[in-house]
Amino acid sequence: MNIWKISIQNLKTKPLYTILSIFSLSLSIALLLGIQQLKSSFTHQMEHNLGGIDLVVGAKGSPLQLVLSSVLHLDNPTGNISYKEAKKLEKNRMIKSVVPISYGDNHKGFRIVGTTAEFVALYNAVLQKGEKVKKSMQVILGATVAERLKLDLGDTFLSSHGLIENDIDVHEDVLTVVGILKPTRKVIDRLIITNLESIWDVHNHEVSEEKSHEHESQVSHEDGEHHEHDDHDSGNDQNQVEHKNHHEEIDKEITSLLISFRNPMGLLTFPRKINESTNMQAALPKFEIDRLFEYTGIGFTTISWIAYLILLISGMTIFISLYKMVKERAYDLALLRSYGANNFQLIKMVAYEAIIIASLAFVSGCLFIKVGFKIIFNFMNSSYKKHMLLELTLNEILSTGFLVLVMILLSVALAIYPIIKMNISTILSHEK
Repeated sequence: MNIWKISIQNLKTKPLYTILSIFSLSLSIALLLGIQQLKSSFTHQMEHNLGGIDLVVGAKGSPLQLVLSSVLHLDNPTGNISYKEAKKLEKNRMIKSVVPISYGDNHKGFRIVGTTAEFVALYNAVLQKGEKVKKSMQVILGATVAERLKLDLGDTFLSSHGLIENDIDVHEDVLTVVGILKPTRKVIDRLIITNLESIWDVHNHEVSEEKSHEHESQVSHEDGEHHEHDDHDSGNDQNQVEHKNHHEEIDKEITSLLISFRNPMGLLTFPRKINESTNMQAALPKFEIDRLFEYTGIGFTTISWIAYLILLISGMTIFISLYKMVKERAYDLALLRSYGANNFQLIKMVAYEAIIIASLAFVSGCLFIKVGFKIIFNFMNSSYKKHMLLELTLNEILSTGFLVLVMILLSVALAIYPIIKMNISTILSHEK
């Protein structure tokens, strides 16, 4: 007697119950796996992207926005700060390192960050190939950027103004790829990194062109009136150029500073000093991320409980289906017993049906979550470059599978009660 074939035939005779059981169970499995994947990815991004950053200093505004924009690169910056004023903070003895960053441009949605060589060290990133940025208009790519955009060493591209991909406000300065970083599973994978001079040069060129056009129109308008003072004006123009260059040097701006302290004492006094005595703002990444996680944790918990509730309902559906099958086929089961089958074989038949349903549901649940995330991100006009989802670990998958297995075994244990208490003679005589 092939028990597997009998179990499959039993499921085929009740397709509606079978499909309903598989669907409800796969939905709960997909929700459980999905919330685990989102939660683990979120936690990983929050914890690992902080690196050695103890404090972020930027323009006044929302501290959380400052951290999200400067550390996780998920939001718009609160504004710019004077580089000259920010550099004064380096003199503080409590500070171990200061890494300035400046951004405001992108290439196909990937942010271009101007910074110093120490920025890469914050994320323990190393070059996979190429070299570091040595001069203006050179860039190194994060692993995700290089993979998605199919860029390699020596390739060139143009940047767009703003943090959203656009083909309208495109800069004329050509950026050249000189290095590509190894994958880190951190935010640096989706960044394009250059030096501060590249950011300043790109935007200073725009300012210079605008002022040049204004100056040309003014000269052409006043040329007839002041032609006799050319030599004097020439001297003034030279002085104005020198003053302008000096002014631009003073007014260079950055987006924020990423600060690391020598010891925890710096966290106690330094942020308050900046917030109270300067026009800048200091935000603690760890504190802001923990506060954010408190808010999002409520959502994760709620969805998890919904998934567990659906899992419980699925278990009840499977139990009812199995129990109904045992009751409706009591005569057939009694015949099998009379032909030599024992209780253990009949129990195995019921268990096999439950295992088949659970296996199909588990595979369907895994497929649902894969396809579901892809559809959601496509619908949101987003991609992997902005949603760095981690693949579920084997332990996380097995833990969910173990929970489903326990529920299935419990359903089988309750459903086989009529088999254990079966009275063969009574059932056969009653049917006749």
